[in-house]
Amino acid sequence: MGAVKTDLHAKERTLDATYPALNSPTGLRILLSDYHALIGRQYSGDYDAIVLLTDLRKAIELARLTDRQRQALTLVYFEDLTQEEAGRRMGLARESVKTYVENALDKISEIYRYWSDHGEGYTYETEADLYVDIQDEV
Repeated sequence: MGAVKTDLHAKERTLDATYPALNSPTGLRILLSDYHALIGRQYSGDYDAIVLLTDLRKAIELARLTDRQRQALTLVYFEDLTQEEAGRRMGLARESVKTYVENALDKISEIYRYWSDHGEGYTYETEADLYVDIQDEV
């Protein structure tokens, strides 16, 4: 008896969502807002989710975040707290948490920008490219 050489379930293990370039804080916010969904997809065998999460973890590691930046990012995106709730937990004002998160996203996006500039699998998208994409949809 022969074996099927076509992976009949490959489509089930690929990510349908597309993300903008991750070399900008905007792109990272979109990816991080899907973090929990990506975790679920990872355990379903979604190869794209696995790669995205692995690269995200590596980018965060390489970004050399301060302890406060890492804590704010973790509370807001990984633990799903609002900035106000994260601020209460950190003993800070919401505006301070917002600043820590923004600075963390800037540092992480620099890692993706480096990877993009060095041909390591990520494309570089400028604000002008985003504007052109929006105009194409209108």
